[in-house]
Amino acid sequence: MITPPFLKPGDKVAIVATARKVSFTEMEPAIQLFRAWGLTVVTGNNITAEESQYAGTDEQRTSDMQQMLDDADVMAIFCARGGYGSVRIIDRLDFTKFVASPKWIVGYSDITVFHSHIHRHFGIETLHGPMPINFPANGIATPSIESLRKTLFGEEIQYTIPAHPLNRKGTARGQMVGGNLSILYSLSATPSDLETEGKILLIEDVDEYLYHIDRMMMNLKRSCKLNNLAGLIVGGMTKMNDNAIPFGRTAEETISAAVSEYDYPVCFGFPAGHQEQNNTLILGRETELSVNEDSLLRFVGKGGKDSRLKNLKMLLLPLGGMFLFFALLYLLYALVIRR
Repeated sequence: MITPPFLKPGDKVAIVATARKVSFTEMEPAIQLFRAWGLTVVTGNNITAEESQYAGTDEQRTSDMQQMLDDADVMAIFCARGGYGSVRIIDRLDFTKFVASPKWIVGYSDITVFHSHIHRHFGIETLHGPMPINFPANGIATPSIESLRKTLFGEEIQYTIPAHPLNRKGTARGQMVGGNLSILYSLSATPSDLETEGKILLIEDVDEYLYHIDRMMMNLKRSCKLNNLAGLIVGGMTKMNDNAIPFGRTAEETISAAVSEYDYPVCFGFPAGHQEQNNTLILGRETELSVNEDSLLRFVGKGGKDSRLKNLKMLLLPLGGMFLFFALLYLLYALVIRR
C-alpha cells in the first residue's frame, strides 16, 4: 500500500461534501482548528449547496471532489460528513491524478465507499476518522480529533482497548480494511467491493435494526469475507433498534455468533464509529492486533514522505524489466549473427 505524504504546516487541505448537506457554520470549527494546526484550508465550490438531503446535485458533488482529487497542492481531503450520497458519485470520478499524487482521504460512515474503492483499485491508504461535522463548536480538540492530527502529521499512534466479555483472544497482523457495516454490505458484488482475505476487518454501525445486523453478517459470511480474516475489530454499534417482538441478541452477540466457527482474534468495543470517541485508523496500513485482557492495536511500517518516490519506482520497475528483456534479446541476436 502507498502512504500519502504526511502533513506539515503550510500544507493545503480541502473540505468537500460528498453526501448529506452541511452549512458553513457547521464547518467553521474544523476550518479554525485546521488553521490552528498551520494548514491552509479550501472548500469545494458547492460546499453549502442543497438538493433534498444531498449537498447539491450529483454533478455538483462530483465536481467538487474531482477538483480536489486533481489539485496536486491539496494534501488531504476531509469529507464534510456522512449520511448518504457518496456511492452516487464514485463511478463518475477520475482518480488518475490522485494516483499520480496521492493525498489523504478522511472520513467514516458513508465515506466507507471511498475507502473500499480506493483500496481495491489503487492501493493507497486512507483514514477512518472524525469529519468536520464532528468538530466541537468550542474549538477544543477532543482525544479523537487529536488522534487525527497525530496521524496526519506522521506521529506514531497505538490504542489500548479495555477487555470485553465477547473478545476472542489471540494475535493478528495484516492490512486493516473496512468501515461502516451497512455500506460494506451495500457494496457487495460491485466494483468497490471489499477484499478481506488475510486482513484485519473493522466494522461499525449506527441506527440499524438488530435483525439487519444479522442479515449483513450473514451476507459477509456467505460471500466468504469472514472465513479467512486475520482478525476482526468491532467498533461502535450505536443506537441499535429492535422490533416489537425482540430479536433476542445484541448487535455484538450477533456478530460474535457469526464468527464463532473461526479462530482469529476478535476485539469488541473498539472506540471508532458513530460515537463520541472515534479514534483515527489507517485503513490499508499493516496492523498488529493483540487481544488479551486488554487489547492493543498498533500500526507497523513507515511511509508517506517518500510515497511519490514509491509511485515512480512502481512505474519504472516494469520499464526496467522490459529494457532488460530486449537487451537480452539483442545480445542473443548479436551472438547468432556472429556465428
